[in-house]
Amino acid sequence: MSSPARVGAVSYLNAKPLYHRFKEFAPDARLEMDVPSRLADRLASGDLDVALIPSVEYLRGASRGYEILPGFAIGARGPVRSVKLFSKVPFGAIDRLALDAGSRTSQALAQVWLDARHGVRPGVIETLPLGVSALESTADAVLVIGDRAMKVPDSPFHAVVDLAEAWRELTGLPFVFALWVVRAGADLGDLPDALARCRAEGLAHADDLARIHGPRLGLDFATCYDYLTRVLSYDLGEPELSGLRRFAQMAARLGLAPGGVNLVFHRPRDLAASR
Repeated sequence: MSSPARVGAVSYLNAKPLYHRFKEFAPDARLEMDVPSRLADRLASGDLDVALIPSVEYLRGASRGYEILPGFAIGARGPVRSVKLFSKVPFGAIDRLALDAGSRTSQALAQVWLDARHGVRPGVIETLPLGVSALESTADAVLVIGDRAMKVPDSPFHAVVDLAEAWRELTGLPFVFALWVVRAGADLGDLPDALARCRAEGLAHADDLARIHGPRLGLDFATCYDYLTRVLSYDLGEPELSGLRRFAQMAARLGLAPGGVNLVFHRPRDLAASR
């Protein structure tokens, strides 16, 4: 008898629709919460079978035999509100950059954008620890992600940019922040179907998610509902794949990801064996 699938996800608002009613739809699987960067480490160590990890971590882990679960993503086709770069100086003058410890894709995106748009490669890159406010950092600029990014005030800073919007302006493409990624050799059984049901139900009940989680985050219902239904994209279609491939190329040029990575998609074991 196979062991229950071990699934890793994040507790951020943007991920809630992807595992809505998970225990009901996947009663034999085990769902565990962590921050994106730690999920990536746990998937790499074999502690998880599938995890919602930063897209750059798929690129970095492709040599381990990682596979993308087709059709699922957390992305944005315009401003995302939850991935922002706050700068005390003009973007072209940034030398010391603090990066939120939570998501490595956003860390790479900040560096890719600064290089492509402003010709800037910061001389000092440091970590903004989880739980430390952007306002406490003494760096020239601070990347903040997740729910807390939506609550940092713009006013103390010289310039603020929403990096998903900036990416769209730079490339004309959506940006993919996170993917369901499967470790090599994992047999997920019916889990992909269960996750599809989770997403469908989560998006159908986005109003409930907004009412439940908005007050906890200090955000009103309208802001949360708009974020879940209009700001974010949970699909991994051709536009998103084009954006992911472009990001892979640009990240590789800066040494932030390996070059020449192909996107490999997970197939159920019986289908893969029949090929």
